[in-house]
Amino acid sequence: MKNISFGLHVPPAASGYCAELFHTNQFAFSLSRPRRTRLGDFTVKPGLIPKITVNANLNPYSFLVTYLHEVAHCVVHNKYKMKFRKRVAPHGPEWKYEFSVLLQPVLTESIFPKDILVHLVRYAKNPAASTGGDQLLFNALRSYDEQATNTGRTTLAQLHEGTSFMFQNRVFTRGTMRRTRVLCTDKASQRLYTIPAHALVEAC
Repeated sequence: MKNISFGLHVPPAASGYCAELFHTNQFAFSLSRPRRTRLGDFTVKPGLIPKITVNANLNPYSFLVTYLHEVAHCVVHNKYKMKFRKRVAPHGPEWKYEFSVLLQPVLTESIFPKDILVHLVRYAKNPAASTGGDQLLFNALRSYDEQATNTGRTTLAQLHEGTSFMFQNRVFTRGTMRRTRVLCTDKASQRLYTIPAHALVEAC
C-alpha cells in the first residue's frame, strides 16, 4: 500500500480504522482505474497474499463501504478457508457476518451523512452481495458521486423498463431487474445481456 493514504479516499474519521484493517488482515491493497462492472474486488492467487482493489474514482462514502466489503472477503478467507479449509459461498452467511461486524465501527454521523447512515444501518443487519441490491442505500451513496451528476448519465436501475440507453458505445433496451443486474437487449444484435444495476448509462 505504498504511497496510498486512506485519508485521501475515505471520510477522515474512518482513515485510521481502514489503515488498521490493512495492517491486521495481511493483504495487498491498490487503487484501480474506474471499472464499469465492479467497484472493488478481492483476489487470491497461489503463493501470493490476497489482494484488494477499489476504484479510485468513488466518492468517500462509496469507497469506504466498498473497501469494507472486500476486507470482509479477506477475513473470511483467513478465518475459514485458510484455517479450516472450509468451502464457503462468496457472499454467504460467513461473509455477511464479517461484513456486518466491520461496518459497526463506522455507523456514526461523524463518518456518514444522515441520508446514507439511515439506510446503511438497516443494510448492515443483512448485507447484500452488492449495495446495488439495496436501492435506497445505493441511491443515497450515488447522490454524492460527482461523476454521475456531472456527466448527465444515470444508473441503469433508475431507468424504466423499455428505455433505450447507451453503454460502452452500444445501444441497449432496459429489461427486467435480476437481483443486482438488469436483463438488457442489444438493439443491433438483439442478444440479451445482464448489466450491473449500478452501471452508469446515458438514456437515448
